[in-house]
Amino acid sequence: MKKILLIVSGGIAAYRALDLIREIKRRGDDVTCVLTKSATQFVQPLSFGALSQNKVYTDLFDLESETNIGHIKLSRNSDLVVLAPATANILAKMSYGVSDSLATSILLANNKPLLIAPSMNVKMWNNPATTKNIEKLKSYGHIFVGPDQGEMACGEVGSGKMSKVEDIYKEIELLLSPGPLKGKKALVTSGPTIEPIDPVRFISNRSSGKQGHAIADRLSKLGADTHLITGPVNIPYPDNVSVTEVNTAEEMLNACKESIPVDISIFAAAVSDWKASKISKNKIKKSLQDPNDDEMVIAMMQNPDIVKTISETNINRPKLVVGFTLETEDLIKSARSKMLNKSCDWMIANSHVQENQSVFNSDMNAVSFLTNNSEENWGLISKKCVAENLCNKIIKFFENAA
Repeated sequence: MKKILLIVSGGIAAYRALDLIREIKRRGDDVTCVLTKSATQFVQPLSFGALSQNKVYTDLFDLESETNIGHIKLSRNSDLVVLAPATANILAKMSYGVSDSLATSILLANNKPLLIAPSMNVKMWNNPATTKNIEKLKSYGHIFVGPDQGEMACGEVGSGKMSKVEDIYKEIELLLSPGPLKGKKALVTSGPTIEPIDPVRFISNRSSGKQGHAIADRLSKLGADTHLITGPVNIPYPDNVSVTEVNTAEEMLNACKESIPVDISIFAAAVSDWKASKISKNKIKKSLQDPNDDEMVIAMMQNPDIVKTISETNINRPKLVVGFTLETEDLIKSARSKMLNKSCDWMIANSHVQENQSVFNSDMNAVSFLTNNSEENWGLISKKCVAENLCNKIIKFFENAA
C-alpha cells in the first residue's frame, strides 16, 4: 500500500478531488489530505476526512501537529505528493518559494515526487506569467498532468480544465511504480525538418511534433532513459527527457548516430525527403529572373534516409526500430513497402486526413500498427493514446525477449 499526500487548492475543481480520493482508495492506497483556506470555501474538510478516513489538515499553526513539525512529516511520511487542483495562485507561490500556509510550506519542504494537476481559466493558463512559472517548476523536475481543453465553469472554452480523474491516477501509478522500461534507453525523433533554399526561404512541412513528443513523454514516465531529437516546434518539451534541437535532416541523422546505442528507437519526425542541391548565399530575387518566364526551377537532391541508416547499421543497431509513415493513398500497401525497404521492426501508418481534418497540429490521430506478420487498426484516438498503445507493445516486446 502506497501513501499519497493530496494537497487541494482553492479552485472550482476542488470538488473533483473527492473523486480522486475515491479512486485512490479503490486501488488500495492510503491518502491524507491538506486543504488550503480557499479550498475549504468550495468543499468542507469533513467530506475529505470521510472519504480518506484520515485526519484532514488545513492550518499551518495547528499546535498539536506543529509541535511535531507537521509540515515536514506530512511529506516525509508519503510516497508521493499530488497537488490537485493546482490554481494559478499556488503555482505562482511555488515558483517563487512562498511559504505562507500549510500547503505551500509542505510544497517548499517536500523531497518526494510531486504531481501537479492545474486548473484555471483559459486566460490565466495562457498568461505569460503562468507559462514562466510552469517552466520553472518543470525545470525542478515536477510532473504535470493536463490541463484538458473544454468549457470552463465561467463559460469560456480552451485549456484549463483539470484532467480526468482516471488520467491523473494513471500518472500516479507510473510515479509509484519502478517503471517497466527502467534500464532501457530510448531515442525518439519528432517534429519537422527544414531545408534552406536561401537565407530566408526553406522547404518544410506542417508537422507539429505532438505525436513524437507524446511518445517521448510516455517512454520517460515508464522508466526509459529517453532522448528526444526534434525539429523546430511550438510545443513544450516533455518532462525528464533530454532534448537535442535540430533543423535539417542531416543534422537529425548525425544526432541519431551520436545517440546510439539505444534499446528503443522511434522515428516519428516528418523528415524532408528532398533538399536544395545548392543553397544560395543571398536571397534569390525575383528581379534576377527572366521577366518572360513565370517559373522558377530549384535543383533538388535526396536527403539521407534516417530510419534506413540507423536500422541497417552493422554496429549497435537498436533492439527495436519503429518507423512512422504518412500517406495520401494506398496507406497499408505503402507502409508495408517502406517497412521492408527501411528494415524496420514495426511501422505506424497514418493518413494525412482523418474525418475531413488534417492530422497536422491535431491532438487526434488514426493509425494502423504493422509488424512483419500482423496488422492492427487502432481507429481515431488521441495522440497520447497512440503513445500509450505503442509503449504497451514495447513493454510486451521486452517481456517476451527476456
